[in-house]
Amino acid sequence: MNWLTNFVRPKIQQLVRPREVPENLWDKCPACEHMIFHRELEKNLRVCPHCGHHMRLGLKARLELLFDGGAYKRIELPKVAEDPLKFKDLKTYQSRLKEARSKTGETDGIIVASGQINGQDVVVAAFDFSFMGGSMGMAVGEGLVAAAELSVVQDSPLLVIPASGGARMQEGILSLMQMARSTVAVERVKEHGLPYIVLLTDPTTGGVTASFAMLGDIQIAEPGALIGFAGARVIENTIREKLPEGFQSAEYLRDHGMVDMVVRRHDLKETLGRLLGLLRNRGPVGEVVTLPRRGAEADSAGRSKGAEILPPPAPDA
Repeated sequence: MNWLTNFVRPKIQQLVRPREVPENLWDKCPACEHMIFHRELEKNLRVCPHCGHHMRLGLKARLELLFDGGAYKRIELPKVAEDPLKFKDLKTYQSRLKEARSKTGETDGIIVASGQINGQDVVVAAFDFSFMGGSMGMAVGEGLVAAAELSVVQDSPLLVIPASGGARMQEGILSLMQMARSTVAVERVKEHGLPYIVLLTDPTTGGVTASFAMLGDIQIAEPGALIGFAGARVIENTIREKLPEGFQSAEYLRDHGMVDMVVRRHDLKETLGRLLGLLRNRGPVGEVVTLPRRGAEADSAGRSKGAEILPPPAPDA
């Protein structure tokens, strides 16, 4: 045995050989192009610490962010017919579904859950963009209907969080029908006097935008989110005009009245909790004092002798 060849050389090579570094340790911000260490990015809720750009956040991470203590209860969604049109393009629809389910661990692109946000009961229907681009097919339509029914049964507000490229083309007209079904489901929630809030995330486009996503009592969006129906290039080719800078961004839509609020991801939970509290508890929290009659005398406490102090109304009054 050659001691130098078999023992010393491998030890030296082990010391000087370059170590393999995993490629997923760093992320590049698409806005400012800074490189961000992946742990720092996840700790900052996937918001660039340099420019504040909001990158896409995973569905389960978003639910854990919004619900108190990250705790929520999912409901099982109704089963639907798979591949009703026997659709095939470059791949069969069945194979695309199989790939998406293997990648995400979910049966389709929506999760319906109930829990509390800042102590307020709420039902949440959230889209998973990583599942075939969050496209809306029959399963997603059934999920939205189930969320609306659960909201009515539990007497809880409904929060919908879309992240979608639109209707799922592999289901044809059946996917387009979900636009009407989801709209009817939302109207049922409103008929029962329950708040309906939409949190628009990047991207929200196509048939989703053209239906339930724009019907919220309050429309909230994350900074920089792409929100629209058709793509900007399609619109420019149709109207033969150059679109304004930032067209279809959350900030542009807020400035033009289509979105009520643009809220940073770090402030979403507090903002939603405050809104839910205001919408659900509309009565005053203190005493109600009737206005004094003109010319009435005041007592030692400064109140008019004709004033009447009424107890605060019940929260559901």
